[in-house]
Amino acid sequence: MTRACGLERRPQAPVTRKRVACKRCAIYSTPTCLFERGVPRVPPLPLKLIGSLTSPYVRKVRVVAAEKRIELPLQVESTAAADSPVNAFNPLGKVPVLVLEDGSTLFDSRVIVEFLDHASPISRLIPADHRERIEVRRWEALSDGVVDAAVLARAETLRPMHERSPGWTERQMGKVVRGLAELDRELGSKPWCAGNGYSLADVALGCALGWLEFRMPHLDWKQTHGNLARHFAKLSERPSFTESTPRE
Repeated sequence: MTRACGLERRPQAPVTRKRVACKRCAIYSTPTCLFERGVPRVPPLPLKLIGSLTSPYVRKVRVVAAEKRIELPLQVESTAAADSPVNAFNPLGKVPVLVLEDGSTLFDSRVIVEFLDHASPISRLIPADHRERIEVRRWEALSDGVVDAAVLARAETLRPMHERSPGWTERQMGKVVRGLAELDRELGSKPWCAGNGYSLADVALGCALGWLEFRMPHLDWKQTHGNLARHFAKLSERPSFTESTPRE
C-alpha cells in the first residue's frame, strides 16, 4: 500500500473509455476520431511525388497521403514523350515516383503506399496482422489489375487504326468485366472492403472505379454492379477523394 503526505492512497480502478467509430473516417479511437479532435497534419516531410492528374495509381498515393495527413507536393509530369523527365527518376518511365529526402526514389504505387503508411501513425491503412494484411493487399491487387487491363485496352484504341488488335482489346476488356463482377460479389452488402473499417482496400477500389468513370463512361458499370456503385458513392464523399478527382 502506498502513502503520500501521510495519507493512505487507495488504488484506483482503471478508467475505461468507450471506443467509438467515426462515421467520417471509420477509425477507431478514444474518445473521438482524429478529425473531430482537430489533430494537425504530420510535420512536413521532405518528400515529393511525381505523377499526373489522371493516373489512378498516382491518385491512390495521393489519397493515402491525405488520409495519413502527410503533405505531399505533386510535380505533374507526362510520361508520353520518349525523353520524359520521369525517366530520370524511374528507369521504367512510369508514375508515380516518390522522391525521398536523400534524392533516392520509390516506385511503384504499392511500394509507395506502404512507405507512407509507416511514415505516419495516423489512420493506419494496412493492418499489422498477417492475414488481415493479405486480405487488404489482395483487394488492392484485384483493383489494380482491373485498371491495368483497362489502361491497356484504352491505349490500344489510341493507336492508328491499321495497328489495332481487336482481339487484344477484347481480352483486356474481358479481364475488366470479370474483375468488376468479382469485386462486386466480394463486397456484397459490407460497409468496407476488408475487415471492419476503411483501409487501403477501399482506397484502391475507389481509385480504380474513379478511373473507369473518367476514361470509360460507356461501360456504365454502376447500372450492373450495385454494390460497387453504393461503395463508390460513399468513398467519393471523403475529402481525400474529392481533392484528387482525375482531370486533364
